[in-house]
Amino acid sequence: MAVSTGDKLPDAKFQVFGDQGPYEVTTDEVFSGRRVAAFSMPGAFTRGCSAVHLPSVVSATNKLKEAGLDDVVILSVNDPFVLRAWGESTGAFAAGIKLLADASASFTEALGMTFSHPPTGLLNRSRRFSMLAENRVVTIVNVEPGLDIACSTGEVLLEQVLGS
Repeated sequence: MAVSTGDKLPDAKFQVFGDQGPYEVTTDEVFSGRRVAAFSMPGAFTRGCSAVHLPSVVSATNKLKEAGLDDVVILSVNDPFVLRAWGESTGAFAAGIKLLADASASFTEALGMTFSHPPTGLLNRSRRFSMLAENRVVTIVNVEPGLDIACSTGEVLLEQVLGS
């Protein structure tokens, strides 16, 4: 069953790439006691993610933080090395976005958000979605019904946050 409003985020470990190399952070470290906008994307350097979805998050990040959010994160079923390169090359890090690698897809699976699209080589990846989590509880969630990028953009979540 796919994640929905009111759900508590599952326990998981994510990999991030810091100054000393990759390290792990937990769901608690990222989401507990905090308001966090999270955007999940099928894969770093994929056309839609790099050309549309991630830029929409970069452009909305400052306003999301001005609206009282503690953090903006991007989740992807990739390794932390790829996410580091993606964050550096796209301006995501410069915008203050954290990129979390769900390398084993365990968090994505626990949310009921995995999909595969063999023709493009995307196997056991995350569906495209955005959410606002407050102290690990999902208060807003936008799940794309297919491969389109419409309801899960940075602009859409920003409008929802400002309207709540």
